[in-house]
Amino acid sequence: METTMVNNNHKGTINRSVGKEPVYQTKQLNLWYGTNHALKNIDLDIMENEVTAIIGPSGCGKSTYIKTLNRMIELIPSVKTSGDILYRERNIFDRNYRVEELRTKVGMVFQKPNPFPKSIYDNIAYGPRIHGIKNKKVLDEIVEKSLRGAAIWDEVKDRLNQNAYGLSGGQQQRICIARCLAIEPDVILMDEPTSALDPISTLKIEELVQELKSEYSIIIVTHNMQQAARISDRTAFFLNGEVVEFDKTDKIFSTPSDKRTEDYISGRFG
Repeated sequence: METTMVNNNHKGTINRSVGKEPVYQTKQLNLWYGTNHALKNIDLDIMENEVTAIIGPSGCGKSTYIKTLNRMIELIPSVKTSGDILYRERNIFDRNYRVEELRTKVGMVFQKPNPFPKSIYDNIAYGPRIHGIKNKKVLDEIVEKSLRGAAIWDEVKDRLNQNAYGLSGGQQQRICIARCLAIEPDVILMDEPTSALDPISTLKIEELVQELKSEYSIIIVTHNMQQAARISDRTAFFLNGEVVEFDKTDKIFSTPSDKRTEDYISGRFG
């Protein structure tokens, strides 16, 4: 198993084996919803410019975990956590770390497409405008670049002023990805981004994810194990709030180290 060594005497993580840096380091993360212990002692290093898939049965903590990475989980009043999550070596739970700053770096795409009830153009320009960009020419450039990045420019370039709700589900999801790209994030979190889409739209999103990893680090929660095998570099298998196994995807799917991983992948449960 290819491992990442953590050296407690130095700042950050030494990762000699792949020549990349971890974008996220999760250390002994525990999370409770009230008295329900939902995440248990999570230790994960997420590497930059890779696609990391998180798989596991319903209720195992997959979505809870990625919602901690941009602190969206804090919107639930009963949540409490212990442990650390380092983003680029900075603890996201630090009181001085503004959540708005974190979410500028860490974008999110949800299970169901959720475009704003605005024009396609205004959907993409929304984030840059919030960050103070008012120049029309600059906004035009950002909108085009983002739509191209989400592989949907050619489909919508002649209808930018039309409401995004008029697009198909697969197109809406790519608009949401373009909206995410417009703020130039470092990381993109995807929570089952294709579960509501047809097979053709799903394929387009998968191809897009593969293209985007050259510029972004992507973490994707998926129920679809074939999808995880197709598009990810590494896979974490969650079960009952714990990480059972985390390794290169081809290793997880061909020769898993834990029988529970093998049982889940082979369909014996889940």
